[in-house]
Amino acid sequence: MLNYNAFKMLKKLIHILFLPCSEATMLMEKRNAGNISSKENRKLSMHLKICTWCRAYKEKLEILDEIIKRKLFNEEKSKIQDSEIQDFKEKMIKKLDI
Repeated sequence: MLNYNAFKMLKKLIHILFLPCSEATMLMEKRNAGNISSKENRKLSMHLKICTWCRAYKEKLEILDEIIKRKLFNEEKSKIQDSEIQDFKEKMIKKLDI
């Protein structure tokens, strides 16, 4: 059985070799836009199983998506394209320097 330090080191190694958090956040955005390949989706799913930070980011991203869609659809009474929402989120991420 792995001790705590070995487990921590293994998680860090998986992050570095398999899928770093910076890439995982971009794949989450692609998944929300519907532009993710099955290979990318598998890698992201595996990453989310081991990374508590990215799971938290994913939850916040889903909440943000829902708020934006609800707010924009209710106020403008027009259809907003998912690509427009994605562009907005990407601009926000750049401004937040995530």
